[in-house]
Amino acid sequence: MMAPVFAHGQLRLYLLALLENGPKHGYELITDLSDRFGGTYRPSAGTIYPRLSRLEEEGLVTRTDEERKSTYALTDAGRAELELRRDELADVEEGIAETVRDRAVHVRDDVRGSMRGLRADLEEQARRARAAATPGHDPAYGRDQDARRARHALWAEADGLVTRFRDDARVELRRAQDRLEPATVDQVRRVLDDARAAVRDALR
Repeated sequence: MMAPVFAHGQLRLYLLALLENGPKHGYELITDLSDRFGGTYRPSAGTIYPRLSRLEEEGLVTRTDEERKSTYALTDAGRAELELRRDELADVEEGIAETVRDRAVHVRDDVRGSMRGLRADLEEQARRARAAATPGHDPAYGRDQDARRARHALWAEADGLVTRFRDDARVELRRAQDRLEPATVDQVRRVLDDARAAVRDALR
């Protein structure tokens, strides 16, 4: 767990410093703080606005309401407070720089850990995908493959029988071409019709 970003009273002082260059909205102060920390820390509205209200109560800042936005600006008392605490502000700046470095290391380590975890997950998914695509990795898969191969072999054998019958019949037809009679063609038709019906029944 990372240490708190600001020690007691330091955020209050740093808000005064951020207002030194001119009035700002609360959202702008939140954004400025986030930018100062390189995006590793972004205070919530619930953290910033109560402190701004406290500074206003102490007379260190003034608030101007415009439509839905409130603008905060330093008062003379706020500038005087800031001048009196310049040394302390320098320490705060140094602490911020150190915090940014620490948080950057922490974020980098988190990212590396996440990347290692992601890489491990991807490697495991790839391993499972390879295993799923490998014939014989599962007994059921192997049995299905064997059954498909056996059915294909039987189909090829039956298809070969039909092809050979067709080729043999054509050879005989060519030999009898010069002596064909209508009765012969009718007989061939009946034989083929019977054969087709028999094959159909066998395949049902």
